Amino acid sequence: MELGRLVKLFAIALAVVLPVRGWVAEPVYVASPSMEPTLKTGTMLILDKLTLRVRAPRRGDVLSFRSPVDEHDLLKRVIALPGETVEMREKVVFINGKELDEPYAVHSRAGERLEGDNIGPLIVPETGFFVLGDNRDVSNDSSVWKDSEGKPVRFLRLRLIQGIVRRLPWA
Repeated sequence: MELGRLVKLFAIALAVVLPVRGWVAEPVYVASPSMEPTLKTGTMLILDKLTLRVRAPRRGDVLSFRSPVDEHDLLKRVIALPGETVEMREKVVFINGKELDEPYAVHSRAGERLEGDNIGPLIVPETGFFVLGDNRDVSNDSSVWKDSEGKPVRFLRLRLIQGIVRRLPWA
């Protein structure tokens, strides 16, 4: 194959791939056990960037986002939505005073009292979300985030969200 044709094919591939990765979807990997057993460490997923252009995140969505307290990208589940009151009592989540049914949540250190086991009640701001990992006792999330001065950061801001995490169809 001649070099000119190879360069042209490469340019066409880039013209297709870069916009898709930038605005539609891109691969992501689960890098920590914070979402286990739902998402195992090392699992490859797709970051759906389109859906949030037409609707806001919903309770139960697993989001990819830039951490509000450092430079890491994280995957967590939406627990409470803007305007809702969220509270955690002895590791149990309550939304607007009612216990949230969470069949996906696990507590690997259930017998221990940990930071973040008791929070609130707090009202989620209009541009925020309360997010938690499914593996609650090892997750870096809304229950334990702190800023550089040690003050709690309880909510994920909409502007930090990169997209909704989806399983690959064949996985």
